[in-house]
Amino acid sequence: MDERRVGTVSRGIRCPIIRQGDDLASIVTESVLLAAQSEGFEIRDRDVISITESVVARSQGNYCTVDDIAEDVKKKLGGDTVGVIFPILSRNRFAICLRGIAKGCKKIVLMLSYPSDEVGNCLVSLDKIDEAGVNPYSDVLSLEKYRELFGENKHEFTGVDYVTYYGELVRDCDCEVEIVFANQPKAILDYTKNVINCDIHTRARTKRILLAGGAEKVYGLDEIMNAPVNGSGCNEKYGLLGSNKATEDKVKLFPRECKELVLNIQKMLLDKTGKHVEVMVYGDGAFKDPQGKIWELADPVVSPAFTDGLIGTPNELKLKYLADNDFKDLSGEELKKAISESIKAKDKDLVGKMASEGTTPRQLTDLIGSLCDLTSGSGDKGTPVVLVQGYFDNYTN
Repeated sequence: MDERRVGTVSRGIRCPIIRQGDDLASIVTESVLLAAQSEGFEIRDRDVISITESVVARSQGNYCTVDDIAEDVKKKLGGDTVGVIFPILSRNRFAICLRGIAKGCKKIVLMLSYPSDEVGNCLVSLDKIDEAGVNPYSDVLSLEKYRELFGENKHEFTGVDYVTYYGELVRDCDCEVEIVFANQPKAILDYTKNVINCDIHTRARTKRILLAGGAEKVYGLDEIMNAPVNGSGCNEKYGLLGSNKATEDKVKLFPRECKELVLNIQKMLLDKTGKHVEVMVYGDGAFKDPQGKIWELADPVVSPAFTDGLIGTPNELKLKYLADNDFKDLSGEELKKAISESIKAKDKDLVGKMASEGTTPRQLTDLIGSLCDLTSGSGDKGTPVVLVQGYFDNYTN
């Protein structure tokens, strides 16, 4: 048998445009099989089929409007002055949510973290912070002080000054706005005791600090739109976290429970091909851009649903470590055989072993989700499904 010359392959799979109510499991299964037929490849055991969260939410019809958000905010926080703290700077991710919040309040005290938001969108450079002698850990800046020290700061990629943009957006909703800059959650309590904390991955800590500091009502974004309002969509677990702009007045929420979807696709592929594939739903990849310093993960998780074969972390040996250390005196076929034997004999758990040092210590779903996010892109590629083959292969396959 010829030796396989290719390891991991990632393919974007073209699909029809998905609409609410579509049978997504059948569409995904059919699209993968048609792609295999047209490109001349076979489905294999442990292939991974990944579906982008946006088409899952769209098939579920999981949307809500600005007015739905406003009603939920007013009901939960009383409709007067509300602190809105640590939002990310994003027209797609947060601007529509902010409009909904503003329509449910009389005044917003908007507290922005600086020098950047949680996912790395920059408000002001660290160099400017250093020059101004500001301590971002402790100093609270008013809007006037921020402008005096740092002037206007447009986002490197979008050209938007988010301080101006968010302020105008709130005022356009007939809501008063005061903007401050701080990194300590408790700073907001000098302005109001009713708070929406909009941070994503640090939300539990922020809420704990606020409640311990004397806040009266604290809701995370995960607790806004966590139940339907007037028949709207919702997300019981994540609320507005993971939502995206759909129209000027509507957001697409993160998909609701979708374990059944991944299990259905897994079963359909098994019935049609006899192969046991893994299936996952993915959102943002979890990687950081070295140029813009933006950490991609604005969703609450990379994967909200996946089959059980994707639980855990990689268990890999570092080939270059073996080649440079254990087998430094071998070469050619002898070296290949020695490394192959090491892989076949490796422990089931290599955590802490020197031979695994430098391998990627991340969840499988985070790694594969990042690969799929980069493969599908965020624009017009038209491939909301990604087929990853050979991910679980190693040098011996």
